Amino acid sequence: MRGLSLGYSPCPNDTCIFFALVHGRIPLQDLAFQERLEDVETLNRLACSRRLDVTKISYHALGHLRSDYALLRSGGALGRGCGPLLVARHALTLPDLEQRRIAIPGRLTTATLLLQLCGRFENLLVMPFDRIMPAVRDGLADAGLIIHEGRFTYHELGLVSLLDLGQWWEETTGLPIPLGGILARRDLGPERIKRIEEAVRKSVAFALAHPGEAAAYIRRHAQELDEEVIRRHIGLYVNDYSLDLGDEGLGAVRELLKRAEERGLIPRYAGPLFAE
Repeated sequence: MRGLSLGYSPCPNDTCIFFALVHGRIPLQDLAFQERLEDVETLNRLACSRRLDVTKISYHALGHLRSDYALLRSGGALGRGCGPLLVARHALTLPDLEQRRIAIPGRLTTATLLLQLCGRFENLLVMPFDRIMPAVRDGLADAGLIIHEGRFTYHELGLVSLLDLGQWWEETTGLPIPLGGILARRDLGPERIKRIEEAVRKSVAFALAHPGEAAAYIRRHAQELDEEVIRRHIGLYVNDYSLDLGDEGLGAVRELLKRAEERGLIPRYAGPLFAE
Protein backbone atom coordinates (compact mmCIF):
# COMPACT_ATOMS: atom_id res chain seq x y z
CA MET A 1 0.00 0.00 0.00
CA ARG A 2 1.36 3.41 -0.99
CA GLY A 3 1.80 5.64 2.00
CA LEU A 4 0.24 9.05 2.20
CA SER A 5 2.76 11.77 1.45
CA LEU A 6 3.38 13.70 4.66
CA GLY A 7 5.25 17.00 4.60
CA TYR A 8 6.73 18.74 7.61
CA SER A 9 9.73 20.90 8.37
CA PRO A 10 13.05 19.88 9.97
CA CYS A 11 12.40 22.37 12.78
CA PRO A 12 12.37 20.86 16.29
CA ASN A 13 8.65 21.38 16.90
CA ASP A 14 7.69 19.45 13.76
CA THR A 15 10.18 16.61 14.18
CA CYS A 16 9.07 16.35 17.81
CA ILE A 17 5.38 16.22 16.85
CA PHE A 18 5.71 13.69 14.02
CA PHE A 19 8.40 11.43 15.49
CA ALA A 20 5.97 8.90 16.95
CA LEU A 21 3.81 8.84 13.83
CA VAL A 22 6.67 8.05 11.43
CA HIS A 23 8.62 5.75 13.77
CA GLY A 24 5.90 3.28 14.66
CA ARG A 25 5.37 4.48 18.23
CA ILE A 26 1.60 4.76 17.84
CA PRO A 27 -0.99 2.51 16.14
CA LEU A 28 -1.94 3.71 12.67
CA GLN A 29 -4.61 1.14 11.77
CA ASP A 30 -4.80 1.18 7.96
CA LEU A 31 -2.78 4.37 7.51
CA ALA A 32 0.79 4.57 6.22
CA PHE A 33 2.91 7.65 5.63
CA GLN A 34 5.93 8.61 3.54
CA GLU A 35 7.50 11.66 5.14
CA ARG A 36 9.11 14.54 3.26
CA LEU A 37 11.03 17.16 5.23
CA GLU A 38 11.27 20.62 3.66
CA ASP A 39 11.40 24.21 4.86
CA VAL A 40 7.95 25.67 5.48
CA GLU A 41 7.82 27.84 2.35
CA THR A 42 8.65 24.81 0.17
CA LEU A 43 5.80 22.94 1.90
CA ASN A 44 3.48 25.87 1.21
CA ARG A 45 4.38 25.76 -2.49
CA LEU A 46 4.03 21.98 -2.71
CA ALA A 47 0.57 22.23 -1.18
CA CYS A 48 -0.40 24.94 -3.66
CA SER A 49 0.34 22.45 -6.43
CA ARG A 50 -1.57 19.72 -4.49
CA ARG A 51 1.51 17.47 -4.38
CA LEU A 52 1.18 16.48 -0.72
CA ASP A 53 -1.61 14.45 0.88
CA VAL A 54 -0.99 15.73 4.41
CA THR A 55 1.27 18.65 5.24
CA LYS A 56 2.36 21.31 7.66
CA ILE A 57 1.71 24.76 6.20
CA SER A 58 1.75 28.38 7.24
CA TYR A 59 -1.67 29.73 8.16
CA HIS A 60 -1.07 32.38 5.52
CA ALA A 61 -0.90 29.62 2.91
CA LEU A 62 -4.12 28.12 4.30
CA GLY A 63 -5.88 31.22 3.00
CA HIS A 64 -5.05 30.08 -0.55
CA LEU A 65 -5.68 26.35 0.00
CA ARG A 66 -9.06 26.10 1.71
CA SER A 67 -10.96 24.69 -1.27
CA ASP A 68 -8.51 21.79 -1.77
CA TYR A 69 -7.35 21.08 1.78
CA ALA A 70 -9.11 20.63 5.13
CA LEU A 71 -7.55 21.91 8.34
CA LEU A 72 -6.77 19.39 11.08
CA ARG A 73 -7.41 20.31 14.70
CA SER A 74 -4.12 18.74 15.84
CA GLY A 75 -0.43 19.18 15.09
CA GLY A 76 -0.31 22.93 14.58
CA ALA A 77 1.85 25.70 16.02
CA LEU A 78 0.02 28.37 18.00
CA GLY A 79 0.91 30.08 21.20
CA ARG A 80 1.86 33.22 23.05
CA GLY A 81 5.25 34.86 23.14
CA CYS A 82 6.35 32.90 20.08
CA GLY A 83 5.84 35.16 17.10
CA PRO A 84 8.24 36.22 14.34
CA LEU A 85 10.67 39.09 14.96
CA LEU A 86 11.78 41.88 12.66
CA VAL A 87 15.51 42.42 13.26
CA ALA A 88 18.20 44.75 11.94
CA ARG A 89 21.80 45.77 12.57
CA HIS A 90 20.67 48.92 14.40
CA ALA A 91 17.45 50.57 15.54
CA LEU A 92 15.06 51.72 12.80
CA THR A 93 11.47 52.91 12.88
CA LEU A 94 8.78 51.14 10.84
CA PRO A 95 8.32 54.19 8.55
CA ASP A 96 12.08 54.06 7.93
CA LEU A 97 11.66 50.49 6.69
CA GLU A 98 8.83 51.00 4.20
CA GLN A 99 11.19 51.41 1.23
CA ARG A 100 14.13 49.42 2.56
CA ARG A 101 15.08 45.83 1.78
CA ILE A 102 13.45 43.36 4.16
CA ALA A 103 14.43 39.69 3.94
CA ILE A 104 11.45 37.38 4.45
CA PRO A 105 11.26 33.57 4.79
CA GLY A 106 8.69 33.21 2.00
CA ARG A 107 5.72 35.11 0.59
CA LEU A 108 3.24 32.55 1.94
CA THR A 109 4.60 32.40 5.49
CA THR A 110 2.46 33.66 8.34
CA ALA A 111 5.37 35.89 9.34
CA THR A 112 5.09 37.75 6.03
CA LEU A 113 1.31 38.01 6.37
CA LEU A 114 1.66 39.53 9.85
CA LEU A 115 4.21 42.01 8.51
CA GLN A 116 1.78 43.02 5.74
CA LEU A 117 -1.07 43.38 8.24
CA CYS A 118 1.12 45.57 10.43
CA GLY A 119 2.27 47.98 7.71
CA ARG A 120 2.92 48.44 4.02
CA PHE A 121 6.28 47.06 2.97
CA GLU A 122 7.11 46.64 -0.70
CA ASN A 123 10.83 45.84 -1.01
CA LEU A 124 10.78 42.23 0.14
CA LEU A 125 13.60 39.75 -0.50
CA VAL A 126 12.62 36.09 -0.30
CA MET A 127 15.27 33.71 1.04
CA PRO A 128 15.48 30.52 3.15
CA PHE A 129 14.82 31.35 6.79
CA ASP A 130 18.27 30.20 7.94
CA ARG A 131 20.00 32.69 5.60
CA ILE A 132 18.10 35.76 6.77
CA MET A 133 20.14 36.68 9.85
CA PRO A 134 23.51 36.36 8.06
CA ALA A 135 22.09 38.45 5.18
CA VAL A 136 21.11 41.24 7.58
CA ARG A 137 24.43 41.03 9.40
CA ASP A 138 26.34 41.26 6.12
CA GLY A 139 24.29 44.20 4.79
CA LEU A 140 22.52 42.29 2.01
CA ALA A 141 19.22 43.34 3.60
CA ASP A 142 18.34 46.28 5.82
CA ALA A 143 16.12 44.16 8.07
CA GLY A 144 15.02 40.55 8.32
CA LEU A 145 11.92 38.71 9.38
CA ILE A 146 13.04 35.76 11.49
CA ILE A 147 11.14 32.67 12.57
CA HIS A 148 11.78 29.41 14.41
CA GLU A 149 14.85 29.22 16.63
CA GLY A 150 16.23 32.49 15.23
CA ARG A 151 14.32 34.37 17.92
CA PHE A 152 16.71 32.86 20.47
CA THR A 153 19.98 33.52 18.61
CA TYR A 154 19.71 36.79 16.63
CA HIS A 155 21.63 38.75 19.28
CA GLU A 156 24.63 36.47 18.74
CA LEU A 157 25.02 38.02 15.27
CA GLY A 158 24.91 41.55 16.71
CA LEU A 159 21.31 42.16 15.59
CA VAL A 160 18.57 44.05 17.44
CA SER A 161 14.82 43.42 17.50
CA LEU A 162 12.70 46.16 15.92
CA LEU A 163 9.28 44.55 16.28
CA ASP A 164 7.85 41.41 17.85
CA LEU A 165 4.95 40.58 15.52
CA GLY A 166 3.61 38.01 17.96
CA GLN A 167 3.38 40.65 20.67
CA TRP A 168 1.72 43.04 18.20
CA TRP A 169 -0.83 40.36 17.31
CA GLU A 170 -1.59 39.46 20.92
CA GLU A 171 -2.00 43.10 21.96
CA THR A 172 -4.21 43.80 18.93
CA THR A 173 -6.46 40.76 19.18
CA GLY A 174 -6.02 39.26 22.65
CA LEU A 175 -5.60 35.89 20.91
CA PRO A 176 -2.70 33.44 20.62
CA ILE A 177 -0.71 33.76 17.43
CA PRO A 178 -1.54 31.13 14.77
CA LEU A 179 1.66 30.29 12.91
CA GLY A 180 1.27 26.93 11.19
CA GLY A 181 -1.29 24.16 10.87
CA ILE A 182 -1.69 20.68 9.40
CA LEU A 183 -3.79 20.12 6.29
CA ALA A 184 -5.16 17.03 4.55
CA ARG A 185 -6.42 16.90 1.00
CA ARG A 186 -10.19 17.04 0.93
CA ASP A 187 -10.37 14.31 -1.70
CA LEU A 188 -9.10 11.82 0.90
CA GLY A 189 -12.62 11.93 2.30
CA PRO A 190 -13.96 12.95 5.74
CA GLU A 191 -13.58 9.54 7.38
CA ARG A 192 -9.99 9.07 6.33
CA ILE A 193 -9.14 12.64 7.31
CA LYS A 194 -10.65 11.99 10.74
CA ARG A 195 -8.33 8.98 11.19
CA ILE A 196 -5.34 11.05 10.08
CA GLU A 197 -6.27 13.76 12.58
CA GLU A 198 -6.51 11.21 15.38
CA ALA A 199 -3.11 9.76 14.44
CA VAL A 200 -1.54 13.22 14.56
CA ARG A 201 -3.17 13.88 17.94
CA LYS A 202 -1.76 10.64 19.32
CA SER A 203 1.68 11.53 17.97
CA VAL A 204 1.54 14.91 19.76
CA ALA A 205 0.38 13.24 22.97
CA PHE A 206 3.29 10.79 22.73
CA ALA A 207 5.74 13.69 22.27
CA LEU A 208 4.39 15.47 25.35
CA ALA A 209 4.41 12.30 27.46
CA HIS A 210 7.90 11.13 26.33
CA PRO A 211 9.94 14.32 25.81
CA GLY A 212 13.30 12.57 25.48
CA GLU A 213 12.31 9.82 23.07
CA ALA A 214 12.75 11.84 19.89
CA ALA A 215 15.90 13.71 20.96
CA ALA A 216 18.32 12.11 18.49
CA TYR A 217 15.86 12.50 15.58
CA ILE A 218 15.27 16.15 16.44
CA ARG A 219 18.98 16.93 16.72
CA ARG A 220 19.72 15.24 13.41
CA HIS A 221 17.45 17.66 11.55
CA ALA A 222 17.73 20.86 13.60
CA GLN A 223 19.38 23.95 12.10
CA GLU A 224 20.43 25.00 15.59
CA LEU A 225 22.13 22.19 17.54
CA ASP A 226 22.39 23.91 20.91
CA GLU A 227 20.39 21.75 23.32
CA GLU A 228 18.97 24.70 25.24
CA VAL A 229 17.76 26.39 22.05
CA ILE A 230 16.09 23.17 20.91
CA ARG A 231 14.43 22.73 24.31
CA ARG A 232 13.11 26.30 24.33
CA HIS A 233 11.91 25.99 20.74
CA ILE A 234 9.88 22.87 21.50
CA GLY A 235 8.57 24.41 24.71
CA LEU A 236 7.17 27.37 22.79
CA TYR A 237 5.63 25.60 19.82
CA VAL A 238 4.50 22.18 21.11
CA ASN A 239 1.69 22.79 23.57
CA ASP A 240 -2.00 22.23 24.26
CA TYR A 241 -2.93 23.96 20.98
CA SER A 242 -0.86 21.29 19.21
CA LEU A 243 -3.10 18.63 20.73
CA ASP A 244 -6.26 20.45 19.73
CA LEU A 245 -6.93 23.98 18.47
CA GLY A 246 -9.82 24.39 20.86
CA ASP A 247 -12.18 27.35 20.68
CA GLU A 248 -9.48 29.94 21.35
CA GLY A 249 -7.08 28.52 18.78
CA LEU A 250 -9.80 28.28 16.15
CA GLY A 251 -10.83 31.85 16.95
CA ALA A 252 -7.25 32.98 16.33
CA VAL A 253 -7.11 31.20 12.97
CA ARG A 254 -10.43 32.66 11.87
CA GLU A 255 -9.38 36.17 12.95
CA LEU A 256 -6.13 35.96 10.98
CA LEU A 257 -7.96 34.79 7.85
CA LYS A 258 -10.66 37.45 8.25
CA ARG A 259 -8.11 40.26 8.52
CA ALA A 260 -6.18 38.93 5.54
CA GLU A 261 -9.38 38.73 3.45
CA GLU A 262 -10.33 42.30 4.40
CA ARG A 263 -6.94 43.55 3.24
CA GLY A 264 -7.18 41.58 -0.02
CA LEU A 265 -4.13 39.49 0.89
CA ILE A 266 -5.94 36.16 0.42
CA PRO A 267 -9.06 35.25 -1.61
CA ARG A 268 -12.41 35.21 0.16
CA TYR A 269 -13.79 31.74 0.92
CA ALA A 270 -17.21 30.78 2.25
CA GLY A 271 -16.71 27.02 2.63
CA PRO A 272 -15.82 24.97 5.71
CA LEU A 273 -12.34 24.93 7.24
CA PHE A 274 -12.59 21.32 8.36
CA ALA A 275 -13.57 18.15 6.50
CA GLU A 276 -17.31 17.55 6.26
